[in-house]
Amino acid sequence: MNSDAPIYHVESAHGVHIKLQDGRELIDGMSSWWCAIHGYNHPEMNAALTQQLDRMSHIMFGGLTHSPAIELTELLVELTPSLLQKVFFSDSGSVAVEVAMKVAIQYWQAKGQAERQNFVSLRRGYHGDTIGAMSVSDPETGMHTIFGDALQKNHFVEQPGCRFGGSSNAEDLLGLENTFRNNQNIAALILEPIVQATGGMWFYSAEYLQQARILCDKFDVLLIADEIATGFARTGKLFACNHADISPDIMCLGKTLTGGYLTLAATLTTNEVADTIDSGEPGVFMHGPTFMANPMACTAAATSIKLLLESPWKENIRRIENELRHGLEPCQEFESVKEVRVLGAIGVIELTQEVAMTSITKDFVGSGVWVRPFGRLVYLMPPYIMDNDTLKTLTTAVVSVIERHFFD
Repeated sequence: MNSDAPIYHVESAHGVHIKLQDGRELIDGMSSWWCAIHGYNHPEMNAALTQQLDRMSHIMFGGLTHSPAIELTELLVELTPSLLQKVFFSDSGSVAVEVAMKVAIQYWQAKGQAERQNFVSLRRGYHGDTIGAMSVSDPETGMHTIFGDALQKNHFVEQPGCRFGGSSNAEDLLGLENTFRNNQNIAALILEPIVQATGGMWFYSAEYLQQARILCDKFDVLLIADEIATGFARTGKLFACNHADISPDIMCLGKTLTGGYLTLAATLTTNEVADTIDSGEPGVFMHGPTFMANPMACTAAATSIKLLLESPWKENIRRIENELRHGLEPCQEFESVKEVRVLGAIGVIELTQEVAMTSITKDFVGSGVWVRPFGRLVYLMPPYIMDNDTLKTLTTAVVSVIERHFFD
Protein backbone atom coordinates (compact mmCIF):
# COMPACT_ATOMS: atom_id res chain seq x y z
CA MET A 1 0.00 0.00 0.00
CA ASN A 2 1.23 3.48 -0.84
CA SER A 3 2.23 5.13 2.43
CA ASP A 4 1.39 8.54 0.94
CA ALA A 5 -2.20 7.57 0.18
CA PRO A 6 -4.70 9.40 2.38
CA ILE A 7 -6.82 7.49 4.86
CA TYR A 8 -10.34 8.81 5.25
CA HIS A 9 -11.93 8.60 8.70
CA VAL A 10 -15.51 7.32 8.46
CA GLU A 11 -17.95 8.55 11.10
CA SER A 12 -21.03 6.64 9.95
CA ALA A 13 -22.74 5.07 6.97
CA HIS A 14 -26.39 4.92 6.03
CA GLY A 15 -28.12 3.66 2.92
CA VAL A 16 -25.66 4.12 0.04
CA HIS A 17 -23.75 6.97 1.66
CA ILE A 18 -20.57 7.10 3.72
CA LYS A 19 -20.18 10.07 6.06
CA LEU A 20 -16.62 11.16 6.79
CA GLN A 21 -15.51 12.67 10.07
CA ASP A 22 -14.95 16.03 8.36
CA GLY A 23 -18.63 16.12 7.37
CA ARG A 24 -18.29 15.17 3.72
CA GLU A 25 -20.68 12.55 2.40
CA LEU A 26 -19.72 10.07 -0.31
CA ILE A 27 -21.80 7.83 -2.55
CA ASP A 28 -20.45 4.32 -2.08
CA GLY A 29 -19.64 2.81 -5.47
CA MET A 30 -17.90 -0.24 -4.01
CA SER A 31 -20.44 -1.79 -1.61
CA SER A 32 -17.53 -2.01 0.84
CA TRP A 33 -15.56 -4.45 -1.31
CA TRP A 34 -18.72 -5.77 -2.98
CA CYS A 35 -20.59 -7.07 0.06
CA ALA A 36 -22.98 -4.35 1.36
CA ILE A 37 -25.73 -5.09 -1.18
CA HIS A 38 -28.52 -3.65 1.00
CA GLY A 39 -26.50 -0.58 1.93
CA TYR A 40 -25.69 0.44 5.48
CA ASN A 41 -27.83 0.51 8.61
CA HIS A 42 -30.68 -1.40 7.01
CA PRO A 43 -33.54 -1.46 9.55
CA GLU A 44 -34.43 -5.14 9.08
CA MET A 45 -30.82 -6.23 9.28
CA ASN A 46 -30.27 -4.13 12.39
CA ALA A 47 -33.41 -5.46 14.08
CA ALA A 48 -32.54 -9.11 13.37
CA LEU A 49 -29.04 -8.72 14.75
CA THR A 50 -30.25 -6.87 17.85
CA GLN A 51 -32.67 -9.69 18.59
CA GLN A 52 -29.99 -12.32 18.07
CA LEU A 53 -27.58 -10.40 20.32
CA ASP A 54 -30.13 -10.66 23.11
CA ARG A 55 -30.17 -14.46 22.67
CA MET A 56 -26.43 -15.13 22.19
CA SER A 57 -23.57 -13.63 20.25
CA HIS A 58 -21.54 -16.80 19.89
CA ILE A 59 -21.54 -20.48 20.71
CA MET A 60 -19.11 -23.18 19.62
CA PHE A 61 -20.24 -25.28 16.66
CA GLY A 62 -18.73 -28.55 17.85
CA GLY A 63 -21.37 -30.89 19.26
CA LEU A 64 -23.84 -27.98 19.34
CA THR A 65 -26.05 -26.28 16.78
CA HIS A 66 -28.51 -23.37 16.72
CA SER A 67 -31.46 -22.04 14.73
CA PRO A 68 -29.63 -19.34 12.68
CA ALA A 69 -27.17 -21.95 11.35
CA ILE A 70 -29.97 -24.39 10.54
CA GLU A 71 -32.02 -21.74 8.75
CA LEU A 72 -29.02 -20.51 6.75
CA THR A 73 -27.99 -24.03 5.79
CA GLU A 74 -31.47 -24.80 4.50
CA LEU A 75 -31.52 -21.57 2.49
CA LEU A 76 -28.15 -22.23 0.87
CA VAL A 77 -28.99 -25.82 -0.03
CA GLU A 78 -32.27 -24.68 -1.56
CA LEU A 79 -30.77 -21.82 -3.59
CA THR A 80 -27.47 -23.20 -4.88
CA PRO A 81 -27.16 -25.74 -7.74
CA SER A 82 -29.11 -28.87 -6.90
CA LEU A 83 -26.24 -31.29 -6.31
CA LEU A 84 -24.78 -29.16 -3.50
CA GLN A 85 -26.27 -30.60 -0.33
CA LYS A 86 -23.62 -30.22 2.38
CA VAL A 87 -22.49 -26.90 3.91
CA PHE A 88 -19.38 -26.05 5.91
CA PHE A 89 -19.18 -22.59 7.53
CA SER A 90 -15.94 -20.68 8.07
CA ASP A 91 -14.70 -17.19 8.79
CA SER A 92 -13.91 -15.56 5.43
CA GLY A 93 -13.73 -16.08 1.70
CA SER A 94 -10.08 -17.02 1.72
CA VAL A 95 -10.74 -19.66 4.35
CA ALA A 96 -13.69 -20.97 2.31
CA VAL A 97 -11.21 -21.57 -0.52
CA GLU A 98 -8.78 -23.28 1.86
CA VAL A 99 -11.64 -25.50 3.02
CA ALA A 100 -12.58 -26.30 -0.58
CA MET A 101 -9.01 -27.32 -1.37
CA LYS A 102 -8.81 -29.50 1.74
CA VAL A 103 -12.15 -31.09 0.87
CA ALA A 104 -10.82 -31.99 -2.58
CA ILE A 105 -7.57 -33.45 -1.21
CA GLN A 106 -9.29 -35.42 1.55
CA TYR A 107 -11.84 -36.74 -0.95
CA TRP A 108 -9.12 -38.25 -3.13
CA GLN A 109 -7.29 -39.61 -0.10
CA ALA A 110 -10.47 -41.40 0.96
CA LYS A 111 -10.67 -42.88 -2.54
CA GLY A 112 -7.14 -44.25 -2.25
CA GLN A 113 -5.60 -41.64 -4.56
CA ALA A 114 -3.54 -39.62 -2.09
CA GLU A 115 -1.18 -38.45 -4.86
CA ARG A 116 -3.90 -36.09 -6.11
CA GLN A 117 -2.75 -33.02 -4.20
CA ASN A 118 -2.49 -30.34 -6.90
CA PHE A 119 -4.88 -27.87 -8.48
CA VAL A 120 -5.53 -26.24 -11.82
CA SER A 121 -6.64 -22.64 -12.03
CA LEU A 122 -6.92 -19.87 -14.60
CA ARG A 123 -4.35 -17.22 -15.34
CA ARG A 124 -5.35 -13.84 -13.87
CA GLY A 125 -7.49 -15.64 -11.31
CA TYR A 126 -7.64 -14.59 -7.67
CA HIS A 127 -8.88 -16.72 -4.79
CA GLY A 128 -7.71 -15.03 -1.60
CA ASP A 129 -4.74 -14.05 0.53
CA THR A 130 -4.15 -17.10 2.72
CA ILE A 131 -1.35 -19.49 1.79
CA GLY A 132 -3.39 -22.15 -0.01
CA ALA A 133 -5.61 -19.61 -1.76
CA MET A 134 -2.50 -17.75 -2.93
CA SER A 135 -1.16 -20.93 -4.50
CA VAL A 136 -4.13 -21.09 -6.90
CA SER A 137 -4.10 -17.35 -7.67
CA ASP A 138 -2.08 -16.16 -10.65
CA PRO A 139 1.59 -16.31 -9.57
CA GLU A 140 2.86 -13.83 -12.16
CA THR A 141 0.28 -11.11 -12.76
CA GLY A 142 -1.32 -11.27 -9.32
CA MET A 143 -0.50 -9.57 -6.03
CA HIS A 144 1.26 -12.56 -4.49
CA THR A 145 4.42 -12.81 -6.59
CA ILE A 146 6.77 -12.15 -3.66
CA PHE A 147 5.47 -15.29 -1.93
CA GLY A 148 6.02 -17.56 -4.93
CA ASP A 149 8.79 -19.69 -3.43
CA ALA A 150 6.70 -20.44 -0.34
CA LEU A 151 3.67 -21.71 -2.23
CA GLN A 152 2.71 -25.15 -3.46
CA LYS A 153 3.32 -25.36 -7.20
CA ASN A 154 0.03 -25.78 -9.01
CA HIS A 155 -1.00 -25.79 -12.67
CA PHE A 156 -2.22 -22.70 -14.52
CA VAL A 157 -3.99 -22.47 -17.87
CA GLU A 158 -4.63 -19.40 -19.96
CA GLN A 159 -7.47 -17.07 -19.14
CA PRO A 160 -10.39 -17.79 -21.49
CA GLY A 161 -10.38 -15.29 -24.33
CA CYS A 162 -14.02 -15.87 -25.20
CA ARG A 163 -16.20 -13.00 -24.05
CA PHE A 164 -19.39 -13.23 -22.07
CA GLY A 165 -22.34 -13.62 -24.41
CA GLY A 166 -20.18 -15.28 -27.05
CA SER A 167 -19.16 -18.82 -27.82
CA SER A 168 -16.18 -20.73 -26.58
CA ASN A 169 -13.78 -22.43 -28.97
CA ALA A 170 -11.33 -25.32 -29.00
CA GLU A 171 -8.33 -23.03 -28.53
CA ASP A 172 -9.79 -21.65 -25.27
CA LEU A 173 -10.00 -25.16 -23.83
CA LEU A 174 -6.95 -26.84 -25.33
CA GLY A 175 -4.62 -25.88 -22.48
CA LEU A 176 -7.07 -27.10 -19.87
CA GLU A 177 -7.62 -30.42 -21.63
CA ASN A 178 -3.88 -31.00 -22.11
CA THR A 179 -3.18 -30.18 -18.46
CA PHE A 180 -5.76 -32.73 -17.34
CA ARG A 181 -4.44 -35.34 -19.78
CA ASN A 182 -0.76 -34.91 -18.88
CA ASN A 183 -1.01 -34.74 -15.08
CA GLN A 184 -2.27 -37.49 -12.81
CA ASN A 185 -1.88 -35.52 -9.58
CA ILE A 186 -4.79 -33.09 -10.04
CA ALA A 187 -7.39 -32.90 -7.29
CA ALA A 188 -9.57 -30.13 -8.73
CA LEU A 189 -9.99 -27.24 -11.11
CA ILE A 190 -10.78 -24.01 -9.26
CA LEU A 191 -12.13 -20.98 -11.09
CA GLU A 192 -14.24 -17.87 -10.68
CA PRO A 193 -17.31 -18.55 -12.81
CA ILE A 194 -18.06 -15.95 -15.53
CA VAL A 195 -16.26 -13.04 -13.80
CA GLN A 196 -12.56 -13.00 -12.97
CA ALA A 197 -12.78 -10.21 -10.41
CA THR A 198 -9.57 -8.98 -8.79
CA GLY A 199 -7.61 -10.49 -11.69
CA GLY A 200 -8.94 -7.90 -14.13
CA MET A 201 -12.74 -7.81 -14.00
CA TRP A 202 -12.86 -10.03 -17.08
CA PHE A 203 -16.23 -11.44 -18.17
CA TYR A 204 -15.94 -14.72 -20.08
CA SER A 205 -18.30 -17.01 -21.95
CA ALA A 206 -20.77 -19.23 -20.12
CA GLU A 207 -20.01 -21.85 -22.77
CA TYR A 208 -16.42 -22.04 -21.53
CA LEU A 209 -17.76 -22.86 -18.09
CA GLN A 210 -19.99 -25.57 -19.54
CA GLN A 211 -17.07 -27.11 -21.43
CA ALA A 212 -14.85 -26.94 -18.34
CA ARG A 213 -17.50 -28.92 -16.45
CA ILE A 214 -17.53 -31.52 -19.24
CA LEU A 215 -13.73 -31.81 -19.17
CA CYS A 216 -13.72 -32.23 -15.39
CA ASP A 217 -16.17 -35.10 -15.77
CA LYS A 218 -14.17 -36.63 -18.62
CA PHE A 219 -10.91 -36.65 -16.67
CA ASP A 220 -12.48 -37.30 -13.25
CA VAL A 221 -11.41 -33.97 -11.73
CA LEU A 222 -13.45 -32.06 -9.16
CA LEU A 223 -14.71 -28.59 -10.09
CA ILE A 224 -14.55 -25.84 -7.47
CA ALA A 225 -16.57 -22.70 -8.23
CA ASP A 226 -15.33 -19.66 -6.33
CA GLU A 227 -18.52 -17.57 -6.14
CA ILE A 228 -17.25 -15.32 -3.37
CA ALA A 229 -17.38 -12.21 -5.58
CA THR A 230 -20.17 -13.31 -7.92
CA GLY A 231 -22.74 -14.93 -5.64
CA PHE A 232 -26.14 -13.49 -4.71
CA ALA A 233 -27.15 -11.75 -7.93
CA ARG A 234 -24.12 -9.55 -8.67
CA THR A 235 -23.89 -10.86 -12.26
CA GLY A 236 -27.64 -10.86 -12.94
CA LYS A 237 -28.14 -14.50 -11.93
CA LEU A 238 -28.43 -15.63 -8.34
CA PHE A 239 -25.09 -17.43 -8.83
CA ALA A 240 -22.74 -17.02 -11.77
CA CYS A 241 -22.81 -20.80 -12.37
CA ASN A 242 -26.48 -20.34 -13.30
CA HIS A 243 -25.41 -18.55 -16.50
CA ALA A 244 -23.99 -21.90 -17.68
CA ASP A 245 -26.59 -24.06 -15.92
CA ILE A 246 -23.87 -26.17 -14.32
CA SER A 247 -23.40 -27.58 -10.84
CA PRO A 248 -19.87 -27.64 -9.43
CA ASP A 249 -18.65 -30.30 -7.03
CA ILE A 250 -17.66 -27.63 -4.51
CA MET A 251 -18.77 -24.00 -4.23
CA CYS A 252 -17.31 -21.17 -2.13
CA LEU A 253 -19.46 -18.28 -0.89
CA GLY A 254 -18.53 -15.16 1.09
CA LYS A 255 -18.57 -11.35 0.81
CA THR A 256 -22.25 -10.66 0.03
CA LEU A 257 -23.33 -13.64 2.13
CA THR A 258 -24.04 -11.50 5.22
CA GLY A 259 -24.97 -8.31 3.39
CA GLY A 260 -21.72 -6.74 4.58
CA TYR A 261 -22.56 -6.90 8.28
CA LEU A 262 -20.22 -9.61 9.59
CA THR A 263 -17.58 -11.92 8.24
CA LEU A 264 -18.81 -15.38 7.28
CA ALA A 265 -18.17 -17.80 4.44
CA ALA A 266 -19.54 -21.13 3.32
CA THR A 267 -18.14 -24.04 1.35
CA LEU A 268 -20.75 -26.33 -0.16
CA THR A 269 -20.25 -29.76 -1.65
CA THR A 270 -22.16 -32.79 -2.86
CA ASN A 271 -23.37 -35.77 -0.89
CA GLU A 272 -21.00 -37.96 -2.90
CA VAL A 273 -17.94 -35.91 -1.93
CA ALA A 274 -19.00 -35.57 1.72
CA ASP A 275 -19.93 -39.25 2.08
CA THR A 276 -16.63 -40.33 0.54
CA ILE A 277 -14.70 -38.22 3.06
CA ASP A 278 -16.75 -39.71 5.90
CA SER A 279 -15.99 -43.22 4.67
CA GLY A 280 -12.20 -42.77 4.79
CA GLU A 281 -9.73 -42.13 7.57
CA PRO A 282 -10.15 -40.36 9.96
CA GLY A 283 -13.84 -40.41 9.05
CA VAL A 284 -14.41 -36.68 9.43
CA PHE A 285 -13.39 -33.56 7.57
CA MET A 286 -10.31 -32.11 9.23
CA HIS A 287 -11.11 -28.43 9.78
CA GLY A 288 -12.69 -26.61 12.71
CA PRO A 289 -12.82 -22.78 12.87
CA THR A 290 -13.45 -21.25 16.30
CA PHE A 291 -16.13 -18.94 14.94
CA MET A 292 -17.65 -21.50 12.60
CA ALA A 293 -21.37 -20.73 12.06
CA ASN A 294 -21.28 -17.79 14.47
CA PRO A 295 -24.95 -17.10 15.37
CA MET A 296 -24.74 -13.36 14.71
CA ALA A 297 -23.16 -13.91 11.30
CA CYS A 298 -25.65 -16.64 10.39
CA THR A 299 -28.50 -14.35 11.39
CA ALA A 300 -27.10 -11.59 9.21
CA ALA A 301 -26.71 -13.98 6.29
CA ALA A 302 -30.20 -15.48 6.53
CA THR A 303 -31.76 -12.03 6.88
CA SER A 304 -29.77 -10.65 3.94
CA ILE A 305 -30.68 -13.56 1.69
CA LYS A 306 -34.38 -13.26 2.54
CA LEU A 307 -34.30 -9.51 1.86
CA LEU A 308 -32.78 -10.23 -1.54
CA LEU A 309 -35.24 -12.98 -2.42
CA GLU A 310 -38.24 -10.94 -1.30
CA SER A 311 -37.20 -8.09 -3.59
CA PRO A 312 -37.65 -7.99 -7.39
CA TRP A 313 -33.93 -8.64 -7.63
CA LYS A 314 -33.79 -9.72 -11.27
CA GLU A 315 -35.47 -6.54 -12.45
CA ASN A 316 -33.41 -4.47 -10.04
CA ILE A 317 -30.07 -5.84 -11.23
CA ARG A 318 -31.20 -5.30 -14.83
CA ARG A 319 -32.04 -1.68 -13.93
CA ILE A 320 -28.60 -1.14 -12.40
CA GLU A 321 -26.95 -2.76 -15.41
CA ASN A 322 -28.79 -0.41 -17.77
CA GLU A 323 -27.86 2.64 -15.71
CA LEU A 324 -24.21 1.63 -15.50
CA ARG A 325 -24.07 0.92 -19.23
CA HIS A 326 -25.65 4.26 -20.10
CA GLY A 327 -23.74 6.25 -17.48
CA LEU A 328 -20.28 4.91 -18.32
CA GLU A 329 -20.78 4.95 -22.09
CA PRO A 330 -19.12 8.37 -22.61
CA CYS A 331 -15.80 6.82 -21.52
CA GLN A 332 -15.79 4.78 -24.72
CA GLU A 333 -14.83 7.96 -26.57
CA PHE A 334 -11.71 8.59 -24.47
CA GLU A 335 -8.40 7.61 -26.04
CA SER A 336 -7.15 6.60 -22.59
CA VAL A 337 -9.93 4.02 -22.26
CA LYS A 338 -9.37 0.57 -23.75
CA GLU A 339 -12.85 -0.75 -23.01
CA VAL A 340 -16.01 -0.26 -21.00
CA ARG A 341 -17.82 -3.45 -19.99
CA VAL A 342 -20.88 -4.01 -17.84
CA LEU A 343 -22.48 -7.18 -16.50
CA GLY A 344 -25.25 -7.14 -13.92
CA ALA A 345 -24.34 -4.74 -11.13
CA ILE A 346 -20.69 -4.54 -12.23
CA GLY A 347 -19.34 -1.68 -14.32
CA VAL A 348 -15.73 -1.68 -15.51
CA ILE A 349 -13.60 0.93 -17.26
CA GLU A 350 -10.34 -0.57 -18.46
CA LEU A 351 -7.71 2.09 -19.15
CA THR A 352 -4.65 1.95 -21.38
CA GLN A 353 -2.37 2.80 -18.44
CA GLU A 354 -2.38 2.39 -14.69
CA VAL A 355 -4.14 4.98 -12.56
CA ALA A 356 -2.25 7.23 -10.17
CA MET A 357 -3.96 5.75 -7.13
CA THR A 358 -3.35 8.55 -4.64
CA SER A 359 -4.38 11.47 -6.83
CA ILE A 360 -7.36 9.80 -8.50
CA THR A 361 -8.77 8.65 -5.14
CA LYS A 362 -8.52 12.21 -3.82
CA ASP A 363 -10.38 13.42 -6.90
CA PHE A 364 -13.12 10.83 -6.46
CA VAL A 365 -13.57 11.86 -2.83
CA GLY A 366 -13.56 15.51 -3.85
CA SER A 367 -16.32 14.66 -6.34
CA GLY A 368 -18.44 13.08 -3.61
CA VAL A 369 -17.98 9.41 -4.48
CA TRP A 370 -16.07 6.47 -3.04
CA VAL A 371 -14.37 4.47 -5.78
CA ARG A 372 -11.32 2.29 -5.25
CA PRO A 373 -9.56 1.58 -8.57
CA PHE A 374 -6.62 -0.75 -9.05
CA GLY A 375 -4.10 -1.18 -11.83
CA ARG A 376 -5.68 -0.09 -15.09
CA LEU A 377 -9.22 -0.59 -13.83
CA VAL A 378 -11.79 1.83 -12.51
CA TYR A 379 -14.82 -0.22 -11.60
CA LEU A 380 -18.16 0.07 -9.79
CA MET A 381 -20.09 -2.48 -7.75
CA PRO A 382 -22.83 -0.37 -6.17
CA PRO A 383 -25.27 -1.53 -3.48
CA TYR A 384 -28.43 -2.96 -5.00
CA ILE A 385 -30.60 -0.34 -3.28
CA MET A 386 -28.99 2.58 -5.16
CA ASP A 387 -31.65 4.51 -7.09
CA ASN A 388 -31.28 5.78 -10.65
CA ASP A 389 -30.60 9.40 -9.72
CA THR A 390 -27.81 8.38 -7.36
CA LEU A 391 -26.39 5.98 -9.95
CA LYS A 392 -26.36 8.82 -12.45
CA THR A 393 -24.53 11.07 -9.99
CA LEU A 394 -22.01 8.28 -9.36
CA THR A 395 -21.31 7.49 -13.01
CA THR A 396 -21.18 11.17 -13.97
CA ALA A 397 -18.54 11.76 -11.31
CA VAL A 398 -16.51 8.75 -12.47
CA VAL A 399 -16.57 9.89 -16.11
CA SER A 400 -15.54 13.42 -15.11
CA VAL A 401 -12.66 12.26 -12.93
CA ILE A 402 -11.30 9.97 -15.64
CA GLU A 403 -11.55 12.74 -18.19
CA ARG A 404 -9.67 15.15 -15.93
CA HIS A 405 -6.93 12.70 -15.03
CA PHE A 406 -6.16 11.58 -18.53
CA PHE A 407 -6.88 14.70 -20.58
CA ASP A 408 -5.85 17.67 -18.43
